[in-house]
Amino acid sequence: MKNHLHLKQSTGDTLVAQACATIDGFNALYKRFEKRMETSGRSPSTLQNYSRYISKIALHFNCVPTLLEDDQIEDYLHGLLKVSTPSESYFKHTVYGLRFLFRLEGLNDKRIALPSIKREKKLPVVLSRQEVKAMIQVAALLKHRLMVSLLYGCGLRCGEARTLLIKNVDLERGTLLVVKGKGNKDRYVPLGKLLVKGIKAYLESEQPQTYLFMGVPHTTELSNASFSQRGLQWVIKMLSKKAGITKDVNVHTLRHSYATHLLEDGLDIVTIKELLGHANIETTMVYLHVAQSGHKKPFSPLDTLYNIQ
Repeated sequence: MKNHLHLKQSTGDTLVAQACATIDGFNALYKRFEKRMETSGRSPSTLQNYSRYISKIALHFNCVPTLLEDDQIEDYLHGLLKVSTPSESYFKHTVYGLRFLFRLEGLNDKRIALPSIKREKKLPVVLSRQEVKAMIQVAALLKHRLMVSLLYGCGLRCGEARTLLIKNVDLERGTLLVVKGKGNKDRYVPLGKLLVKGIKAYLESEQPQTYLFMGVPHTTELSNASFSQRGLQWVIKMLSKKAGITKDVNVHTLRHSYATHLLEDGLDIVTIKELLGHANIETTMVYLHVAQSGHKKPFSPLDTLYNIQ
């Protein structure tokens, strides 16, 4: 029972604990899976996502996924696509989780049989500078105002912002150390004068412990809990709606806006790549398609037709 409680806390989901308790052989399989995920440098959120969907398929068939026939897996994946409101991440994490599991167990034939996932070439949603200002201005709480400012001002990912440790904020040097971001990489990002001033005021007012943004503890043992992912997502959605923004805004939108605005301000793409913590320059190149930069900004010929400057 104690082991299952640990599993629940480490994954943030009861599905793994349920599968370990009811599916023959799943507990040992999960331990190997968890160990390999950690030694290969995968993030806790990746472990959580992969193990959750591996557990779902195990509970669906009442056996470990490695014992499934190819047609059973194909039928299951086909069923995911036929759901009335299919989740792209649900399907993606199921496939990626199975691939990782089969590779771990040496079942290369099954791994090859899995469908390939076509990456949609979507351009990111980017806020205007005035829209970012509006979100900051409508925030009634200092905590919420600082959340928006940090996400935009430092280009942080959701997990990086909500688990930011106070000790990694250097107000003297005006820098922020992002520890073990995506790909298990550390990086420094500049804070800027406004954020240094804002963080100082926030620390004096709120006096948080351990994490810059403290969450609501569920138990006395978790009194130093970080802010939840759902909570941060709610804050950003709420503020964007309050600011009257009609775009589809989420936490990552502020990161997209950070990169785009830096590019428009003349910062080179290689430096932006490092600030974002991207592994490949190709990932950063997408912002070249949305940034209004260059020798001359793109324009509509309709304006020139009517001599509108």
